[in-house]
This record gives sequence, structure tokens and C-alpha cells, in this order.
Amino acid sequence: MRFNVSGIRTAHYPRSVLAPAYVSVFLLLLCPRKVIAPAGSEPWLCQLAPRCGDKIYNPLEQCCYDDAIVSLSETRQCGLHCTFWPCFELCCPESFGLTSHFVVKLKVQGVNSQCHSSPISSKCESRRRFP
Repeated sequence: MRFNVSGIRTAHYPRSVLAPAYVSVFLLLLCPRKVIAPAGSEPWLCQLAPRCGDKIYNPLEQCCYDDAIVSLSETRQCGLHCTFWPCFELCCPESFGLTSHFVVKLKVQGVNSQCHSSPISSKCESRRRFP
């Protein structure tokens, strides 16, 4: 046994035991701490790509409306008097008959929105029609 300067007893280990231990610790310190992935791939690694029918679309630029991929800025006709954004709103019939009335309602994020349960955005009679 050996004694160091402070008087604590230490064991003498052979170099054949210490060398691999030092090399292992050194290699562990060199390893990167986070996963390396290609730039811009983060959202796609763990999430399924959104689909519209059998086609993939970019939800930052498009949505799926009636099994068709639609631009977020695209509008559609709602009744005779107004337009709506199909990515963000619903065109809902309020009454039928000789004079049909329509209401534009908001789509609720993350829910399969339906006309009877969505909040009203505007009534088409009071909303101006855009070209």
C-alpha cells in the first residue's frame, strides 16, 4: 500500500486496469450530447405528414377541403351574398326554401368542426361579397 501526502491510504492499480478506464471516460466526454439530424427535418422526424386523400400537403400553406388540397388564402362562394375561407370557416345553411339563408361559422382548431356546434363568424346577408 501507498500513502499520499495527506496521509490517506490508496491502493496501487496496475496500468493495464487504469488505461482502458481513462480511455473510456475520455471517449464518453467527446460524444455529442444531442441527436444530429439534417436541417429542417425536426417536425417530420416524429410526426406523420398530414394527408388529404392519398396526397401529402404542407399545413403551413394548405388545408384539406372536400378531399382537395386548398391554399390557405383561397376563398369559396357561400350562398349568393358572400364568400368564406374553407381552411378557417364553414358555410352553413340556416334555412331552406324560396330564400335560402347561409351563415359563416368558424372552424375550431383540432376538432372535426360541424355547423351545429361551431361559433358564428357572420351572417351572409350582412357580409360583403369579395371578388
